[in-house]
Amino acid sequence: MRTPRKAATLIAAAAIGIGLTVGGCSSSGGERAEEKPQGGGSGGKAAATPRMKIAMVTHSGEGDTFWDIVQSGAKQAAAKDNVEFLYSANKEGKEQAQLVQAAIDQKVDGIVVTLAKPEAVKDVVAKAVKAGIPVVTINSGAQFSREIGALGHIGQDEKVAGEAVGEELDARGRKKAVCVVHEQGNVSLEERCAGVRKTFGGTVENLNVEGTNMPASTSSIEAKLQADQGIDAIVTLGAPFAAASVKAKEGAGSRAEVDTFDLNAEVVKRLKAQEVGFAVDQQPYLQGYLAVDELWLNKTNGNVVGGGKPVLTGPAIVTAADVPQLEEYTARGTR
Repeated sequence: MRTPRKAATLIAAAAIGIGLTVGGCSSSGGERAEEKPQGGGSGGKAAATPRMKIAMVTHSGEGDTFWDIVQSGAKQAAAKDNVEFLYSANKEGKEQAQLVQAAIDQKVDGIVVTLAKPEAVKDVVAKAVKAGIPVVTINSGAQFSREIGALGHIGQDEKVAGEAVGEELDARGRKKAVCVVHEQGNVSLEERCAGVRKTFGGTVENLNVEGTNMPASTSSIEAKLQADQGIDAIVTLGAPFAAASVKAKEGAGSRAEVDTFDLNAEVVKRLKAQEVGFAVDQQPYLQGYLAVDELWLNKTNGNVVGGGKPVLTGPAIVTAADVPQLEEYTARGTR
């Protein structure tokens, strides 16, 4: 596993943050949940601090396994911290804002939220802060976190991650890449492609696909590859789209290398089979774990992890060489 130099020192902040905690479990995206920890958990008693209720509201689309891993970390921290954990999600900004309002109405003790579509949700998140509910942002929209009054942001710098991909593509001798955007209007995805374009010596073209319809996404990628045989790299912005791209590549008779942002068990399997060249790991388990833990620490001890600055959980480039270690972690839902 290789960490891009630009992000290396900032990722150390995440290690400091996790050091503050003691001691995964998985769930379907979009369901509310509170479960006992499974595999990888500490198995110890919950903290003796007063019971808290923390809501996480994300922009997850249906079936996105990335958010199962985020929840796995959040639930582990919740079990340790004597926290009731509530999860809800909607990929549409307006609906996500309504879910944040629902959390406010429930008088939760803290909110974890993503800012993939900041214009749609920032007003209601600011409303939560004004109501005295502490907020931690994760995964997307780091540049808007302080503006809305959040304690801090936990995730990777998407531009740095994109730049790392561009550099890796250069190192692999690639010349023409297509960046597959599965959710139009998501600021984080736009930043990733922009980062790739900034450092890659070849050319990059964005391809918008219907992310909630995998067959349609596969067909769009296949059509693009058939139309342009010069494409020698397919960069997907989410783990589920790596498998779709492998299928599309086969259907188009393309020799392009499939590379992806984010990691799950399927991507590790395809790294091992050399069907995927490399993946960018932003450690979603850490994002969920640290967010819940920060809200608990703030409530019980007045702590602010990272001093209010973004705590980076990635990026790290993983390849087939990392598979033996990753197989164990992805099998239990923590990577």
